[in-house]
Amino acid sequence: MSRTRLISASAALLLVAACAPTLGPPPPPPPGADGPPSANTFRAGDFSWSAVPGQGRVDGRLVFKSGQTRYSCEGAGVVLTPETPWTRRRMTILYKSPDRSALPADEVRARTPNAPSGDYSAFVKRTVCDAGSRFSFSGLANGAWYVITVAKPIAPGTGPDIAVMRRVEIRNGRAVSVDL
Repeated sequence: MSRTRLISASAALLLVAACAPTLGPPPPPPPGADGPPSANTFRAGDFSWSAVPGQGRVDGRLVFKSGQTRYSCEGAGVVLTPETPWTRRRMTILYKSPDRSALPADEVRARTPNAPSGDYSAFVKRTVCDAGSRFSFSGLANGAWYVITVAKPIAPGTGPDIAVMRRVEIRNGRAVSVDL
């Protein structure tokens, strides 16, 4: 092949490559791209699994009661946080359990300075409880998540606000029903 033909073929190949469609933004970094998972250090890569859209769903409702005091989360925010070693440690410090808890919200807030901090807000899903204290999240990746909301007494002044947390796990893209 002559040098002119080689240069022409190379130029044509570059032109075709430049016109090729892109497939959108690059995928999130693989877990561990910024180091091994750590309970003590926030690592965005540990959360990357949760940023991939999935078929999973969480349908929940607040049913919390304390003695005769009934609670509601109507209009309150509900957050869904991916489980990583770091968030598991954070939940254990804040809620005194890595699985489920219902504690006075003021107590949980008081422990916040002792919990590890990091900017994981980009990985947290948010919604609001409806009038029936129900909420829903969809498009979730398989894995473990923490559902958190603040419950208020239906009759004001009959009890403290309660921070309610529960760990849920999505498998095979299925819907999970959860009572808090």
